[in-house]
Amino acid sequence: MKKKTLDDNYYMRMAIRLARKGIGKTNPNPMVGTIIVKDGKIIGRGYHKKCGDYHAEINAINNVKGSIRGSTFYITLEPCSHYGRTPPCVDTLIKKKLERVVVGTPDPNPEVNGKGIKILRSKGIKVDVGILGSECRQLNEHYFKFIKSGIPYVTVKYAQTLDGRIATKTGDSQWISSEASRKYVHVLRSTNDGIMVGAGTVTADNPQLTVRHVKGKNPLRIIVDSKLRIPIKSSVLTDDNPHQTIIATTSNAPSRKITAIKKLGAEVLVVKKERNGKVSFSSLLKELGKREIMSVLVEGGSGMITALLKVNLVDKMIIPISPRILGKGLEAIGDLNINKIKDAIKFSSFKTMKKGDDLIFEGTILRNA
Repeated sequence: MKKKTLDDNYYMRMAIRLARKGIGKTNPNPMVGTIIVKDGKIIGRGYHKKCGDYHAEINAINNVKGSIRGSTFYITLEPCSHYGRTPPCVDTLIKKKLERVVVGTPDPNPEVNGKGIKILRSKGIKVDVGILGSECRQLNEHYFKFIKSGIPYVTVKYAQTLDGRIATKTGDSQWISSEASRKYVHVLRSTNDGIMVGAGTVTADNPQLTVRHVKGKNPLRIIVDSKLRIPIKSSVLTDDNPHQTIIATTSNAPSRKITAIKKLGAEVLVVKKERNGKVSFSSLLKELGKREIMSVLVEGGSGMITALLKVNLVDKMIIPISPRILGKGLEAIGDLNINKIKDAIKFSSFKTMKKGDDLIFEGTILRNA
């Protein structure tokens, strides 16, 4: 029995590594990997390559030379049991007369959520669930959050000095982080559906908000601009891909500016505003969710980071920490109205890694039950 469990973990880890090949390509679908084992040998491998393409199970089956009958499938996520962009995978698995299916984690999608497992068992196929379940859920943390809530998974990223400054007292911030850290940030951009900054960042730095230092897709650029004050000549509006830009604003925006920005090819999204007249982040995230944007990387300034933390909309924080001390300067996070240590924001898990001279903290925020 112990040997079987060790083998299951081994093959599921292989399936997870396969699934990761789909990073940034499968949205709004999850990343899934499949390993097929027969008589102690791997006979098939497959992963979901992109949305609308074959699922991992089908790609693995197509990779097999010979009979699949009597084999074991290791699948990181429960096989689908409904017609979506492709036919149900469980139907194909049943036809192949396999012996056993090992599932990393059930699919939270209400159209699946245990149904695929139940159908397989009803046909006499043995199904084991939960092998490396935590790792399989973490693999698709964006998807799980989006499916359960309808809003994107929000990751906040900012670089700071050892004493918690994101800029000097004069506003200079280039570059606090090392070149290796900045390259890592471009990896993060390529794995998220959208990148979000405020009007202040666009006005001050005129960023491109694209993926340049690594291979990968450019995220959708989301500019939060309550009064629509960004310059009309900003790079996000005048480069080759203005259609990849959404300007989130409020009814306070001048209609002429809205028309001018739309003519350039960008989208202007008017959302609800808070009492202070600024864009409601909860309303904005709901609108992004309707567009099947599963994940957003926030690279905004102190004001945006503070506002998102205040309304409990941040899921993860990634902070490159530079071994420098500035003294007086701009704080990364403003007042959160926290007066007691016990009320501080905590993390359910975290890790650290080194990039160049920087130490990068990556933590998932703890949600209170």
